Amino acid sequence: MENSLHDSVRSLAEADFTHAADSFANAGFKVRLPAKGILQVVSSSHMLRRPRLLLSVGVHGDETAPIEMLAQLLAALEREPHALAVDLMVVVGNMAAITEGKRFIDADLNRMFRSDRGDLAATAEAARADVIMRATASFFAGPDADKWHLDLHTAIRPSAYPTFAVVPAIIAGPRREALLGLLGRAGIEAAILNTKPAGTYSAYSAASFGAAGATVELGQVGEFGNNDLGIAAGMSRTLDHFMRTGRLEQNETRPRVFRVAQELVKRSDAFRMAFGKDTQNFTPLQPGSLIAEDGDTTYRVGGETEYVVFPNPDVRPGLRAGLMVVED
Repeated sequence: MENSLHDSVRSLAEADFTHAADSFANAGFKVRLPAKGILQVVSSSHMLRRPRLLLSVGVHGDETAPIEMLAQLLAALEREPHALAVDLMVVVGNMAAITEGKRFIDADLNRMFRSDRGDLAATAEAARADVIMRATASFFAGPDADKWHLDLHTAIRPSAYPTFAVVPAIIAGPRREALLGLLGRAGIEAAILNTKPAGTYSAYSAASFGAAGATVELGQVGEFGNNDLGIAAGMSRTLDHFMRTGRLEQNETRPRVFRVAQELVKRSDAFRMAFGKDTQNFTPLQPGSLIAEDGDTTYRVGGETEYVVFPNPDVRPGLRAGLMVVED
């Protein structure tokens, strides 16, 4: 990690919450550090019904822009800790991978938030997911608060929509509309409703605790100090307002909404996509077009245009190698 990085960025990247914990505790908040890289700050008053906001970064260790953005927001709040108007949990996901500048150590952490992990049960990421899940359960305990979770990422490859989100379809009704409103206010251009089971952190918090959560992509993977944080400026402003007021700004803008039509699961090492793995997210494919082949299995576009998202043929067999989505 470069020596020129701001101290706040370095501290968050190293999962060091010492200064933040002291600042919020001195302001009268209940502060817990349930595990390395996890901070919980809640009101000491039992009379207040505050939103509970979970922000996670570094679930993939090479996705550094969200760490830089969140470090700036936390540093500002540390200087004015009384301004915090939500109960807050911050998670730095894959600390070892961040240190090494890698996506993961043994396996993708964002596939580990499930009980069935198969032959990945003994990986470093499986153990880290267990720690995070226990802390998340304690933070979201009880039904008496609005629960929010934004898992902040950057995408591996370019995208027709540089900012987009994956929203678990299990979030229904007013909660989904409120989440889409937050995303629209934050400048997120597209939202994918995913009805498929997923081992992602945001899917876990939505399914287990009713959180209005999303996996949010804020531009592309970049190294510390070389990120274009302008792409995340809308999200930064929206989160700052929410954390300081406990309210969402009124907004009529919504992302373009897509839904998952097909999940491309890599069954074997014979898996081959009909396009390059550098294909940008939301590239359209026409009805009937070949998507991928995997032994006797063939994936083709259905009766309407489908858009490819997260194409990654290099994943382990048994994992998702991409999504095909259609516009609602």
